[in-house]
Amino acid sequence: MKYDKEKVMQGVKTLIEGIGDDPNRDGLVETPKRVAEMYSKILDGYDDIENIEQHIKLFDEGSEDMVMVKNVPFYSFCEHHIIPFVGKLHIAYIPSGKQILGISKLVRIARIFAKKLQVQERLTKEIADAISKYVPNRGVAVRIEAEHMCMSIRGVRTPGATTITTRLTGLFREDAKARNEFVEAIRWKRLS
Repeated sequence: MKYDKEKVMQGVKTLIEGIGDDPNRDGLVETPKRVAEMYSKILDGYDDIENIEQHIKLFDEGSEDMVMVKNVPFYSFCEHHIIPFVGKLHIAYIPSGKQILGISKLVRIARIFAKKLQVQERLTKEIADAISKYVPNRGVAVRIEAEHMCMSIRGVRTPGATTITTRLTGLFREDAKARNEFVEAIRWKRLS
């Protein structure tokens, strides 16, 4: 499906009317357009998922040691309430010894899947599965820690609660030493 700005604008106008406000009053008259433009940018992962291979850049560099990017800030939108969940993610993989992925591509892959309506559990799996599919590896680990606004400002109204999801494949699942290296790397603080 292609992004349809007009449908989004109409939906926002209908929402404004539905909550009992006037979409034609001064403060709201441009809101449907502004919201549609915002969503076209913050939820633009759908097209990139179909072309994810264009974001993969492998280098012929032999390595068998864990590669990790941690504390990556991200946001996504809860598909149940269409409000944000925000946090940080940690991604690691163990190269198969033949090629490595450009490290910025780990972040790019994660952000592609985050920029659509999502649940955290699926997001964790999709990131790990994409890296497993496109990068020669002996294991992939993804951990996401996020605060969900649907829990913070509605429902149980518990600001500050963190949801943690993890996906481990290959050596990270099978080998306690590899798994512990991933966990310890997340905990490790840079010395000042």
